[in-house]
Amino acid sequence: QLKLMESGGALVQPGGSLRLSCAASGFTLESYGIGWFRQAPGKEREGVSCIGKSAGSTNADSVTGRFTISRDNAKNTVYLQMSSLKPEDTAVYYCAASSTLYYGGSYCLRPQWSWDYWGQGTQVTVSS
Repeated sequence: QLKLMESGGALVQPGGSLRLSCAASGFTLESYGIGWFRQAPGKEREGVSCIGKSAGSTNADSVTGRFTISRDNAKNTVYLQMSSLKPEDTAVYYCAASSTLYYGGSYCLRPQWSWDYWGQGTQVTVSS
């Protein structure tokens, strides 16, 4: 079965850090561009960070300087390192994979991009 699985969500205090993981089952993430998205209650899903399968990555303005996307091909996993977390970062975080995302330009922050797979999400809550 082909699927993506997010993990690493938790309750964290403002200013804290978390690392989210996106692992693939049944396919190789190295052959896919990956996007991280989030959705807060009552809001639309928004792009956070994405990385192309060939090169390049992009962050949303709201997380630039605080979030970093990276790959570990040996572990078939993509990470989202989040630091200096704010209450407004509270959301369910999803990862998605696209076989046609070669370069991580700003367009890959769109949930409407041609994503082949989506994970089920992991909850991140930033609160004191």
